[in-house]
Amino acid sequence: MRLEGKIAIVVGAGQASGETIGNGRATAILFARHGAQVLLVDRNEASAAETMETIAAEGGVSSVCHADITDEAECERIAATCIERHGRIDILQNNVGIGHGDNDATRLEAEAWDRIMDVNLKGMYLTCKHVIPHMRAQKSGVITNISSGAAVVSTTYIAYKISKAGVNALTHSLAMANAKYGIRANAIMPGLLDTPMAIGHHTAARGIDADKLRAERNAMVPLKNQMGDAWDTAYASLFLASDEAKFITGAVLPVDGGQAARIGL
Repeated sequence: MRLEGKIAIVVGAGQASGETIGNGRATAILFARHGAQVLLVDRNEASAAETMETIAAEGGVSSVCHADITDEAECERIAATCIERHGRIDILQNNVGIGHGDNDATRLEAEAWDRIMDVNLKGMYLTCKHVIPHMRAQKSGVITNISSGAAVVSTTYIAYKISKAGVNALTHSLAMANAKYGIRANAIMPGLLDTPMAIGHHTAARGIDADKLRAERNAMVPLKNQMGDAWDTAYASLFLASDEAKFITGAVLPVDGGQAARIGL
């Protein structure tokens, strides 16, 4: 019960369809298991409702908030909904991210660039913008932004990489600007994970079998040549959201089996 009595917003609490679990759903479930009441935000209301059903089956408390974080009015409504239902906001977990349509600099369409930046970076900024005033008023709060190892490792997908590097910079800025209010802000950089979005996107984009893709990705991970999964992200998020991390802010935590540390190899 590391989050007992806490109120958490998990943005991206639904997930893409697939045989495994995604970061947002795993984090929402784990937060509820540890005592938090969770506002499940997603533009796919049905998927967020599935997360709520799982939480309810385990005896947890959650509710759904349908929203699109690329719309500032919707982000304002997310914060207002949490205050209306729970009276405070202790944790904001930003999980949403896309990479569809990305490419190298010469082949990337401007529309795809704009869409990726809007979802991955602008949307994260907007949720923080409207939650932070409530956290400042109560002199406490935790923000955890899900970045990506792509921010620091080599990749041909330019818009995704730059958007996630921007998430790291945004998190650092938020941490320094809000430390005096007792608000902590950190980022997590997941590496290669076996999640529905990761596997589904790359198999479709490359036209290869999922098992072959998994084998390729496993071979790239230094730690036991094995990808992680969404629970690895969720447990890192749980630690950062808990009072055990009360002296940690402005950190960017790799959760990647050592991939980002493989410098020069």
